[in-house]
Amino acid sequence: MNSAQAWVSAGKSVGITSCGIAVMAKASAPGRTKTRLVPPLTHEEAADFNTVFLRDISANILEAGKVRHIQPYMAYGPPGPESVAFFRDALPGEVRLIEAWWPDFGDCLYGAIDQLLALGHASAVVLNSDSPTLPTSLLVETAEVLSHPGDRAVLGPSTDGGYYLLGLKARHRRLFEDVTWSTDQVADQTLARAAEIGLAVHLLPAWYDVDDAQSLSVLYGELFEDRPFSRRHDRHHAASSARLMRTLLARSDLAARLDIVPRPAIAVAAG
Repeated sequence: MNSAQAWVSAGKSVGITSCGIAVMAKASAPGRTKTRLVPPLTHEEAADFNTVFLRDISANILEAGKVRHIQPYMAYGPPGPESVAFFRDALPGEVRLIEAWWPDFGDCLYGAIDQLLALGHASAVVLNSDSPTLPTSLLVETAEVLSHPGDRAVLGPSTDGGYYLLGLKARHRRLFEDVTWSTDQVADQTLARAAEIGLAVHLLPAWYDVDDAQSLSVLYGELFEDRPFSRRHDRHHAASSARLMRTLLARSDLAARLDIVPRPAIAVAAG
C-alpha cells in the first residue's frame, strides 16, 4: 500500500462514483514544477502557479460534480509523505490521491486510468494541470458521453498538438504506445492508435495549456481583460490563479516580463 492509499484507508472513504477524473499533478517545488514557464517566471513563481492551477482545477472538477457523478483525484508524484502532505494542505479534502510516477509519461497516464477503473469507477479520465480556465461544461460533457452504453473514448486536444483530457471506459494500453510525448504529434498519434483498435472517439473543442509567456498572456486576457479564449464556452473563473497573478502584477515586474499593460484596477485591488 502506498502512502496515498494508506491515507485514504486511514480515514477517507473513496466514495466510488460514476466517473473518476485524475489530474496529472506534481507537488509544487521550485525548480521541479512548471519549469517550462521559466522564463518569464522565476522558479518560485512557477511553483506558486503550479499550486494555484491545481486549486482551480480541483474546484472546476468539484463544480462539474454538481451536475454529473464525478470524483476528483490527483494522480501525483513524486512518491512520498512530502507530496501527500502538500496535496492534503493545498487542496480540498474531497480530492483523493493516487500515485502515478513512472519514467515514461505514457505509463503514468495508463497507470492513472488503470487505478481509477480498479477503484470501481465506470469511467476514468486523465486531465492536465495546465488549463485552469478550462470550461466546466467540457468536464460535464466528458462524464456524460462516457456514461452512454458502449465502449468509447473522449479526447480534448490542446492547441499545441497534445491533449488536455483523455477519458476511457476500459483499459486500452495501445492508446499510450508509440506516442512521442511532449510533441505536437501527441493528439494525432493517440487518434491513430484509437483507429487501429476500432475505438470510437468523441472530440472536445481544443483548449490551451499555460506553459510559456504567450499562454500566460492569454490567461491574463481571460482573467482581467474579458478576452475569452472561446466564446462558445464559459471559462472556469480560476479564482486562485487570478489572485496570484494580480498580486505578482502589483508587486513585481511581471507585466514587463509578459509585455502587457495591466489595468490600474488590478494594482489597486492587490495593494
